[in-house]
Amino acid sequence: MAQTNKVLVAAPPDGGWGWMIVAGCFIVTICTRAVTRCISIFFVEFQMHFAQDYSKTAWIHSLVDCTTMLCAPLGSFIGNRLSCRFAVILGGFMASTGLILSSFATSLENLYLSLGVLTGIGFALCYTPAIAMVGKYFCKRKSLAYGVAMSGSGIGTFILAPVVQHLIELYSWRGALLLLGGFVANLCVCGALMRPITLKEEQLSGVLSVDEENTYNKQQNNLNSKSACKPGQPIRTDCLNRCIFFQSLQEYSFFLMPDFMVLAVSILFLAYGCSVPFVYLVPYALNVGVSHQNSAFLMSILGVIGIVGNITFGWLTDRRCLKKYRYFCFLVAVGMDGLCCLLIPTLQSFPLLVPFSVLYGYFDGAYVALLPVVTSDIVGTQYLSSALGVVFFLHAIPYLISPPIAGWLVDRTGTYTAAFMLSGFSMIFSSVLLVCAALIKKCFRTRSGSYSTNSDPKLQIWTNTGETDYCVAADQEPKPV
Repeated sequence: MAQTNKVLVAAPPDGGWGWMIVAGCFIVTICTRAVTRCISIFFVEFQMHFAQDYSKTAWIHSLVDCTTMLCAPLGSFIGNRLSCRFAVILGGFMASTGLILSSFATSLENLYLSLGVLTGIGFALCYTPAIAMVGKYFCKRKSLAYGVAMSGSGIGTFILAPVVQHLIELYSWRGALLLLGGFVANLCVCGALMRPITLKEEQLSGVLSVDEENTYNKQQNNLNSKSACKPGQPIRTDCLNRCIFFQSLQEYSFFLMPDFMVLAVSILFLAYGCSVPFVYLVPYALNVGVSHQNSAFLMSILGVIGIVGNITFGWLTDRRCLKKYRYFCFLVAVGMDGLCCLLIPTLQSFPLLVPFSVLYGYFDGAYVALLPVVTSDIVGTQYLSSALGVVFFLHAIPYLISPPIAGWLVDRTGTYTAAFMLSGFSMIFSSVLLVCAALIKKCFRTRSGSYSTNSDPKLQIWTNTGETDYCVAADQEPKPV
């Protein structure tokens, strides 16, 4: 009789309380990313009230985005060492406090500290742990779960953009910030939903091949051998320090993966380009004669179409026929966003700016949903939380410098053309870099003869090969050995 291999692996539930985690992450993305986008609606109000130029005013939005991403590893660290629940609740309290304090600001410097730094740190403590929790609860339907969770950014922008504009007209920008502070306090409720997951071991028969089983066992032995603390021995201080040191090295061992390093470099250019349209779309629309309400409505269109991009790309890339091409879908979405930015200077009326909002919002939602999925495919679920912290950290410097640089270009040239062109070319370069890396990888594999006999080299280029955990085996039918 044919024999089968049996390996004990921990399988995520792919449902159950996982959908509550998705709901919690959905609200977190509304309260963090959507609120951050809506800060651009305050741009003109801040500029007029404090009588400052574009460049200085743009630092407010830059600091919020930069601090959120710069402190993302801090959110991962607190989530890993304490709990995701504690990190999200603490971040919600800090973000709410920052927005409330911002409503009493008397200068741009006050807004830099309260809205830029304090609120940004609070968002960082919430955003990364919440996203990582979704990856721990889902495997087979990971793209769909992330698509739904990340769509909160689009839905929140669609709803909050006109609401914030209406609040500004009713209560001024101070009253609007105060009410946003109360709204963001709901992050503490979302934190309460982040139940730590304890994965039970299941016996899977005929799932892993002999090579995969040997790899699995070798990884477990390596983890055990790296621990300096042996069972039955008293715990000494130096032993404990060595254990902590090896554990920290293990958490960030994904830095040695070439695929992750290429992704990290491309993210630097992606982050520079993607923030400029969200900051300057409303001021640009006002500059070409669009009304305040219609300008805010353009942000709403970006948000609601982003929902479609989140969910459709998430659902499509979960299909068996497209699951191998998540990487390709990601770089196409980034490249299309760059092309859209190049066309903005030619669109100088509300009817022409609507198609831009539709296209840019759709592909923005697509790559936002696929970014954590592609990261998970490269580093695996085990390192997802730490890797996401690094990925969002890499957004920090581009988010910090891109709006002020774009504002400086607007001040010097008197138009928005240079700002949007630089943004578009940056995202296109990010996409081209990923394509070049994939082509080089294909050539290297072809020369080294590493392809298996039953694989197609033409299709292998876009196949995600970094994820080596049970998710790959779970999609396969049991095979007798």
